[in-house]
Amino acid sequence: MRIFVTGATGWVGSAVVGDLLEAGHQVLGMARSDAGAQALAATGASVHRGTLEDLDSLRQGVAASDGVIHTAFNHDFSRFAENAQVEQRAIDALCGALAGSDRPLVITSGIAFLPPDKLATEEDSVPALGHNPRNPEAMTESWAERGVHAALVRLPPSVHGRGDRGFVAMLTEIARRQGRSAYIEDGSNHWPAVQRFDAARLFRLALEAEVPFRHYHAVAEQGVPFKTIAEAIGRGLDLPVVSLPADAVEAHFGLFARFAGIDVEASSALTRSWLDWAPTGPDLIADIDQGHYFAA
Repeated sequence: MRIFVTGATGWVGSAVVGDLLEAGHQVLGMARSDAGAQALAATGASVHRGTLEDLDSLRQGVAASDGVIHTAFNHDFSRFAENAQVEQRAIDALCGALAGSDRPLVITSGIAFLPPDKLATEEDSVPALGHNPRNPEAMTESWAERGVHAALVRLPPSVHGRGDRGFVAMLTEIARRQGRSAYIEDGSNHWPAVQRFDAARLFRLALEAEVPFRHYHAVAEQGVPFKTIAEAIGRGLDLPVVSLPADAVEAHFGLFARFAGIDVEASSALTRSWLDWAPTGPDLIADIDQGHYFAA
């Protein structure tokens, strides 16, 4: 199959591209910059220049492909609500271009969107927006009800590994800047986690399955206590590890405060059964303890 991948030069998307190519698929990857296009071409993928804001370029990528994996999102937290709207329009364009065909689509969503009061499973739905402006699932589900062959892969807060620029890397930089690694109150809130290449493999398996609409959970670890993560970062940076009262959280974490407080545990039992997916990468703390998050 020839697969159009948005976010093809990103942390997750580039791993997805590599997994698809290794499995024998052709890849048409979207790139915004010359540097991204060069890096993508070097992998053996074909390059499609475009952005999430350029809806015509998205439709053209779909038209040239047998299936689509959407991993792109702008993680500038200062413009989070605006970026969520860009994502909504992009998903609408991708789904609209696939309507009336049997070509598969896999959309990226997040475990963190799920309610925190129970072990989350693939059968749970994301609640109404509330305080969270980002909900890629509602748009995708609406199109699936109209016949688009769509699936959702929910990523945990930590998709970790060497070269990570995501949440653990952000926590590490905050700790370095603040001179201490911190957790909130007793630190018992939980982050599910998965190694990057395990997540990439799941995207491919979800695409290849081509089954009626499903949520898949890219979860290797059901929930790692945030205090344990903070302690691992403190060890790696040789910094003190401290508990923060609720009124000091924003001063320490800044725009990242809401994400530091994520508390959800999630199962991937159904995903493993449906797709024969078995994570093989190191767990989060073992990955942090390797030291690559702390390289200058």
